[in-house]
Amino acid sequence: MATQGPKVSDLKRYLKNRSQAELMNEIADLFKKIPAVKDYYQVKINPHDESVIADKYKAIIRREFATEGTPGRARLSVARKAVMDFKKLAIGPNSVADMMLFYIEQGVAFTAAFGDIDEPFYSSMESMYEQAAQWTTKYGLTDTFMPRFQRIVDDTDYMGWGFHDTLTDIYGNFFSDADS
Repeated sequence: MATQGPKVSDLKRYLKNRSQAELMNEIADLFKKIPAVKDYYQVKINPHDESVIADKYKAIIRREFATEGTPGRARLSVARKAVMDFKKLAIGPNSVADMMLFYIEQGVAFTAAFGDIDEPFYSSMESMYEQAAQWTTKYGLTDTFMPRFQRIVDDTDYMGWGFHDTLTDIYGNFFSDADS
């Protein structure tokens, strides 16, 4: 049986026994070695850099769903991980909603460029669409992002696997009152 890693309480106990200089050195080492830690502190130190970090994660998504030149590999795991990693770093709910919708928009563009993909692909897009709808509703961002939600539905009108129908249903569940 494998042993479990340390718990937060173990970490706190460990950190409590370190001097300020040792803690600073450990954080600096993490900053140098782990890109996500560097991104985290970049946003913490300069919140205006959130858009710079967002562009980095959007580039990962864009590369996976590339429609020009060499087609992207459309690895959902890589693109979704970029969204989830950014969500951990983001300061404001607007930028998270933007990243979620960007993921879907890129997936829709990929489908438009190369034809119908497969059911798991559409399921991933639908799931992210619903998460984005929940997120924007939770944070009162409906008015800001509704045009993008509607454009995604419109852009999928001819796509297969029930993709358009599912997005239409999700849209109706979250935004039907806002349309009236």
